[in-house]
Amino acid sequence: MKDGKQQPAAIDVFALAARDNFARSLGIEIVEASLGRAVSRVRLEERHINFIGVAHGGLVFTLADAAMGYASNSQGILSPSIDSHILYSLPARAGDVLTATAVEIARTSRLSNYRIDVARGDGKLVAAMTGTTYITGKPVEV
Repeated sequence: MKDGKQQPAAIDVFALAARDNFARSLGIEIVEASLGRAVSRVRLEERHINFIGVAHGGLVFTLADAAMGYASNSQGILSPSIDSHILYSLPARAGDVLTATAVEIARTSRLSNYRIDVARGDGKLVAAMTGTTYITGKPVEV
């Protein structure tokens, strides 16, 4: 964001998301993208629920990781994740819609850092992730 306004992504992030077979197979979709920012979401189904009746942590992590991946590659430079940490704060259950919002908080010539919030439809924070990506200098192929 510059001056409080969203900047369009340098590449078609939706085309990248269309090639993300793993995320798509889980029902994860991209909602919006701009430079250094992306939003993804998933409606929780029974297949996403673990043995104690709440959203599987791996699904929540994947949702957040997908949003970070879309945000980090939005500038058109291949930028894979090299480190991620997540804190789970509230459960989510079948029928809930989870939304992950990834925002770039710092960027150098080789590293970028992200904050990703995962919230339920009621606005409550389910998880918070931080992540770092490595900026390779190679263009993303769309």
